[in-house]
Amino acid sequence: MTTTDSPLPKWQIVTGRALSGLLALVFLPSAFFKIAQPPGFLDGWTKSYPAGAARPLGLIELLAFVLYLVPKTRYLGGLLLLAYLGGAVATHVHADDGKWVVAVVVGIVAWAGLYLRDPKVRALLPIARE
Repeated sequence: MTTTDSPLPKWQIVTGRALSGLLALVFLPSAFFKIAQPPGFLDGWTKSYPAGAARPLGLIELLAFVLYLVPKTRYLGGLLLLAYLGGAVATHVHADDGKWVVAVVVGIVAWAGLYLRDPKVRALLPIARE
């Protein structure tokens, strides 16, 4: 039996899904603000990016998150979220505001969620037990 054939313990699947679902608290409000642009949003946004970049980035963020949640596209979504978060890290490092840690933690949570609930990801990133 290979690593990908072994059934995962229920706690791992539940924890992985909970971590993945927790990301909705980060990505959905963020995408909403970029797309809907409520009053005052662009005041803060334009300190780092041009106003015209908000909607496209919000749509990319929303698309990547949806792809991450859909079982058949979870790997593509995970990679896109990681790339998106890499841009967020670069933006916060450039702004020297110290918030880059949040993007790193969100990326770790995203991949921990996939790792716990998906045997194929576990096979790619084995952790030795000695």
